[in-house]
Amino acid sequence: MKALVKQKAEPGLWLIDVPEPAVGPGDVLIKVLRTGICGTDLHIRNWDGWAQQTISTPLVVGHEFVGEVVDTGRDVTDIKPGDLVSGEGHLVCGKCRNCLAGRRHLCRATVGLGVGRDGAFAEYVSLPASNVWVHRVQVDLDVAAIFDPFGNAVHTALSFPLVNEDVLITGAGPIGLMAAAVAKHAGARHVVVTDVSEERLDLARKLGAGLALDVSRTTIADGQRELGLREGFDVGLEMSGNPAALREMIANMTHGGKIAMLGLPAEEFPVDWARIVTSMITLKGIYGREMYETWYAMTVLLEGGLDLAPVITGRYSHRDHEAAFADAAGGKGGKVILDWTA
Repeated sequence: MKALVKQKAEPGLWLIDVPEPAVGPGDVLIKVLRTGICGTDLHIRNWDGWAQQTISTPLVVGHEFVGEVVDTGRDVTDIKPGDLVSGEGHLVCGKCRNCLAGRRHLCRATVGLGVGRDGAFAEYVSLPASNVWVHRVQVDLDVAAIFDPFGNAVHTALSFPLVNEDVLITGAGPIGLMAAAVAKHAGARHVVVTDVSEERLDLARKLGAGLALDVSRTTIADGQRELGLREGFDVGLEMSGNPAALREMIANMTHGGKIAMLGLPAEEFPVDWARIVTSMITLKGIYGREMYETWYAMTVLLEGGLDLAPVITGRYSHRDHEAAFADAAGGKGGKVILDWTA
C-alpha cells in the first residue's frame, strides 16, 4: 500500500510502498478515505528538535483520519465492515491508576498514533477496537477526518461553563477557530479571538467570533473597551503557546477567571504569578480528548447544528502532499485535508 513515511532522519516525507498493517484479535483494519494535516505532522516533516528527540524512523505519520472498516479481529463484536469510523489517536495502557479509574486521557504511558507507532497517512491503518469511533449519524467526510483536533477544541472550550460568559481565545489556528465555533454554539455572550493573521481572523468571524483582534495593531484591553467589558473576561482559551498571548490573557481576566491552556510553548517562560494568585485565576492544562466523553460531545454538537465547514480551507490528493503541507505550514488558512481516494 502507499503511505506517507518519515523514512530518513532528515527533513521531508516520502510517499512509498509499505506492507499493509497487521490485524490482531482485538484490532480493526480501516481503509483510509481522508486525513487532516496537524501541527505535529509539520514538526515531523521539518525534523525539528522535538521530532529528533521523539520519532524513530521509518514511521508512517498522521493521526487525523476518517475511513471505512474493511476487516476486524476475531474478538471484535461491535464494529463491522462498512462502518464509517474515525480514531482516537492516543493509545493507552489500560493498567495504570488513571486508566483503571476511567480517566484514560490521563494515562502516563500513552502512545500516539503516527508518533509512537505507524499512523494513518496511508491507504490502510489498523487500530485497537477500543480506539475506533463509529459515526452512527451522517457526517461530512472532511469534518469526520478532523474529529481528533475538533476534540481538542471541544475538550478545551467545554472545560468551564460558557453560558452567558465572555470568552477570550488567543490563537486563531485551526483548533482555536473550532473552539470559537464551539464557544458561540454553547452559549457564550462574547467570543473574542486574537491572532496576527488577518486571513485567520476573517475565518474566526465566520465561525462565531464577535470580535477578532489583530494584536500586532490592537490590544486586548482595547477589545474589552469596545465591548464595554468592565471587569475582564470570564473564560480564557489559550491556543497559541505564545508567551505574550498568555501574559496578556492573564492581565485581562476578571477576578476568579478560568483559563484552559492547549497551546504548547516551545520553552519555559515567566508569567505574573502574583496576578494569578491575587485574582484567584484557575489554570487548567489540556492534552488531547477525554475518552470518550469528548467524542460524544463532538457528535452531539454537530447534530445540534454546529457548522465546521469554514475551518477547512485546503483539499488535496495525497499525491500532492508537498503542496498540502506547504499550505498547512503557511499560517494563513484553516485545516488542510488529504484525499486518499484521489
